[in-house]
Amino acid sequence: MEILELFSIIGTVSFSVQGGLIAMRNKYDLFAVYLFGMITAFGGGALRHVILGESDYDLWNQHQLFWVSIISITVTLFFPKFFEESDRWWSSVLDAVGVIAFAIQGSISAVNMELPASAVVVAGLLTATGGGVFRDILSQRKPILLGENVYTLWIFLISLIIGLRWATTNVHFLILYVVFTALRLLSYFYNWIIPYRRY
Repeated sequence: MEILELFSIIGTVSFSVQGGLIAMRNKYDLFAVYLFGMITAFGGGALRHVILGESDYDLWNQHQLFWVSIISITVTLFFPKFFEESDRWWSSVLDAVGVIAFAIQGSISAVNMELPASAVVVAGLLTATGGGVFRDILSQRKPILLGENVYTLWIFLISLIIGLRWATTNVHFLILYVVFTALRLLSYFYNWIIPYRRY
């Protein structure tokens, strides 16, 4: 299994479950649960494909990932109490696991297209946050992207490191994943914030 495929699967599973849980928490119907899960998992990648001009074939030829998403959402539906008992913990872990995986996956995709560092950063940000923003808009929630917690900083740093070609091997990518997933979790639980002006 290639490293790009590994991060795609990790991100798809975590974001599919997260999107499904949010729909279930809002007491939406069964169709909405699957819709939210799939939008969360694939929305960011689709946005990246459109903006960076990637092949439409690559966008729609993701049969295995679509099935991974459907199975992940279905498991969530069958075992709702397992997730609901520790909802806050699950939400933060799934978000950290998914957002970092998709940030790396999107960045690697842009590097494979031989794009400059600026485009790699955009690709990482879009892939990691696009689906979540679509989901939050549909559920009328304030997008987590605009929250006070350190969020996009980690994605930006990952994409910049990869865009500058400071990380080029599978070992480098795995180290980035472990380190930044831990940082994302720490920033959530300890409420690390980027300074901002109070208006």
